[in-house]
Amino acid sequence: MSSTPSPFPARIELTGEGLVLRDWTEADLAAMPDLFDHPDVAHWTPIVSPFDETAARARLDKARQLRAEGTSILLAITTDGGAPLGEVMLRRAPEGTEIGYAVGPAHRGQGLAARAVRVMAAYAFGELGAEQVILELEAENASSVAVAKRTGFSLLDVPLIEGEEKGRPFVLQTWGLNRP
Repeated sequence: MSSTPSPFPARIELTGEGLVLRDWTEADLAAMPDLFDHPDVAHWTPIVSPFDETAARARLDKARQLRAEGTSILLAITTDGGAPLGEVMLRRAPEGTEIGYAVGPAHRGQGLAARAVRVMAAYAFGELGAEQVILELEAENASSVAVAKRTGFSLLDVPLIEGEEKGRPFVLQTWGLNRP
């Protein structure tokens, strides 16, 4: 294990766009299955399915581990710092600073994903010094393509990412947004 400290602070709360993006807490465990145990989330994301309270505990523990390692931050999407409505993730990887998100089915149609992406991108540019942030998504995921377009991302001319997850093949496009 590296002795290099995490580039992420121990606690993060980002505000903007009418949102408060905050750390997941123990109090959120009971709400997480309602957000993530859904066919759309299972299909389009690597989040485990079915997603129950055991999966919620594992996700919270993994989020804390990834933060400590300096790899990723996973934040609850809220409007006021209270009840979680979804999640936004920032991952530092060799291919770039990647943002990902999932919004609970009961909270879709409010622009939460696009707003959370804009807030997280501003954090990546302003606090982490990223020159570009990326989204990796499937072309058939119309909702995510719409988020990419609404937030100013452009489809990059890079190789597609092919793989398999949960027994399903996928092909991801890479969308990029450069530092303003």
